[in-house]
Amino acid sequence: MIEELLAGNRRFVAGEFASHRDYYHALSQAQRPRILWIGCSDSRVSEHVITDSKPGTIFVHRNVANIVSFNDVNIAAIIEYAIDHLEIPDIVVCGHYKCGGIAALEEGISSHYIADWLLIGSGAKEAVDRIAAAQALPRDAKLRLLVEENVRLQSKHLHNLSLVKHRRPPAMIPRIHGWVYCMDTGGIKVLVDGFAGDSV
Repeated sequence: MIEELLAGNRRFVAGEFASHRDYYHALSQAQRPRILWIGCSDSRVSEHVITDSKPGTIFVHRNVANIVSFNDVNIAAIIEYAIDHLEIPDIVVCGHYKCGGIAALEEGISSHYIADWLLIGSGAKEAVDRIAAAQALPRDAKLRLLVEENVRLQSKHLHNLSLVKHRRPPAMIPRIHGWVYCMDTGGIKVLVDGFAGDSV
């Protein structure tokens, strides 16, 4: 696989890079992304591919189940850099159906670090457990709903981070979007459409 990646790079250099050399040269001088993408680490969900976007347009953070944690220095630093230094106006939290992390949140998992990480999504599971019991949802429908509810929850977590929540004009206040990607259709479902400030 490593040799395949290096061979792919050679094809990239000879094809895409050579054909758009000026664009990549400009990118090498500075980045000006307009979106911060908080997505899942799943190898099947590439933000640039599913949005048909060029390099340099999306600033990216990915983790298991697209979680926004209150005590994760990594994601806090990324968000702070995105809004304070890159002045990115829009943040997308994007989950996806058939997410292994969400299945583990639903069914439980014995891996300690992953189980602890997924606790951050427990509010979504509690809400979906109530809905599923009331509506007698089958497993697949419940998992789809849990994916969606987790995106809504993580969008709220993002809004409630102090470095986002306490921003006031004239500082730029980022708009928060919650999306779900469907691998079966290739489409994106919009759940949260750009709330900002105290408009949750």
